[in-house]
Amino acid sequence: MSMILLAFGLVLVVEGLVLALAPLRLEQLVAMLAALSQDQRRAFGLGAVALGVLLVAAGRWLAT
Repeated sequence: MSMILLAFGLVLVVEGLVLALAPLRLEQLVAMLAALSQDQRRAFGLGAVALGVLLVAAGRWLAT
């Protein structure tokens, strides 16, 4: 359970930093994503999930 809280906390820190340091750039990124087709956004999302799973697996492997 503590690992889940740690993961959510880190997500909030990163999201908060983006919003605090580059709000205009974030708006541009959202506009760019809105211009993509649904299939392109889905592929981007699946790629992000795959990269996240690989990073979690690598972190667990390095921790042992």
